[in-house]
Amino acid sequence: MTGSQSSFAKKRLAIVLAGGIAGVIVGLAGVYGIATLTRNVGDDADCRPAVELAKNVAPFARGEMAAVNVAKNPLKLPALTFQDAAGKPLTLDHWRGRVMLLNLWATWCVPCRKEMPALDALEQQLGGPGFEVVAVNIDTRDGDKPKAWLKEVGVQKLAYYADPTARTFQDLKAIGRAFGMPTTLLIDGQGCEIGTIAGPAEWASEDAIKLIKAAVGS
Repeated sequence: MTGSQSSFAKKRLAIVLAGGIAGVIVGLAGVYGIATLTRNVGDDADCRPAVELAKNVAPFARGEMAAVNVAKNPLKLPALTFQDAAGKPLTLDHWRGRVMLLNLWATWCVPCRKEMPALDALEQQLGGPGFEVVAVNIDTRDGDKPKAWLKEVGVQKLAYYADPTARTFQDLKAIGRAFGMPTTLLIDGQGCEIGTIAGPAEWASEDAIKLIKAAVGS
């Protein structure tokens, strides 16, 4: 092979490799969403206090709470809309001034079945004027099934919230905050992210209690 042929071969290989890497990136963007790859490069000034609060919460993201991803950049969550048990539309503004643990669940989600009683226990122990577990069902068909499901797993303290359009999940997915079920976000009183966790967690554990108390400031 001549020198010019060798140089051409090397350039061609570089182009192929670059194309392959670009293809992987595009594939990841398609599966997980562009927002997942960019990871919130914006800076919402109103949410800077939530990042400071997240720093206080970070030392408690361990043990059963090790999977919690505390906020590193200010993120104002979108105008999520769902409804209460009576069908009244609600947004995050309903919880303004209160810390909330927003949990998305569905009856077909096997991990949700195990997690829901723990969320119920967390609400029983810490729920009050400054904090609420807001568990939103996203089943899109039978509206009575989720209520029966909650009764079946022994949930008593959680208020019932639902989004039969599942739009809440899609809105969170669009900003890289929802990948599967369950999805849970810890949100401050201004509607800003404190932390996020993908998948189930032991919310009735001592680790969870400490983390939530750090977020609430108690």
